[in-house]
Amino acid sequence: MPPVPPVVLPPPARTSQGTGWSLVPVLSVGFGAPASFLYAAVRRRSVALGGAAAGYGAAVTFEFAAFLAGGGLAALGLLVMALTWTVSAAHAIAARPRVYPRDSVPDRMNRQVVEMARHRRSLREAARTIVLDDPGLARELRIGRPDLLPRPFDDGGLVDVNHVPPEVLNRLPGLTYAMVDRIMQVRTESGGFVSAEEMAVHADLPPSIVSEIAEYALFLR
Repeated sequence: MPPVPPVVLPPPARTSQGTGWSLVPVLSVGFGAPASFLYAAVRRRSVALGGAAAGYGAAVTFEFAAFLAGGGLAALGLLVMALTWTVSAAHAIAARPRVYPRDSVPDRMNRQVVEMARHRRSLREAARTIVLDDPGLARELRIGRPDLLPRPFDDGGLVDVNHVPPEVLNRLPGLTYAMVDRIMQVRTESGGFVSAEEMAVHADLPPSIVSEIAEYALFLR
């Protein structure tokens, strides 16, 4: 298997995540609480948060109705507004860790490994494009030749099956030493291969590893 760069421990999760959301009820004097908690309910698919959004929505609706009615109801509306503001603000701050949970270190490391693998794949695709468009440049860049140094161009772990020594060929996924010996023998007799499928047929490789080999193999002539 082509070597993979070491995984670097990602930085700690940002503690500010979700701060803006939790401040909406505070800054809007509670009037933004229904929309804020509805967003949270959809984000977390939470019935409880949806119920909170409905409750705050009912409170805000009553406040407007009370203000429009005037008199003693207006005073009651003001009291409900103060309660809604205080309760929704405290609720948002308390619910923030559930709405925006911190990533665990394993989760962040897994995402980093996935992104690294995707990046390596994009490097292989770019290198293959160079091989197709300009084989001479590919040889100059030593694409698929980790046995040749220096080699500043990063091809994402490609292996030129037709030219690398057996110890490098052995890095291809799924190959045993016996398979590598057969590949080297056929390569010497035939002058090389044109594809992973042809190599599998002539070197008697199991079909189950062909797609894995094709991901990293090059066949420059």
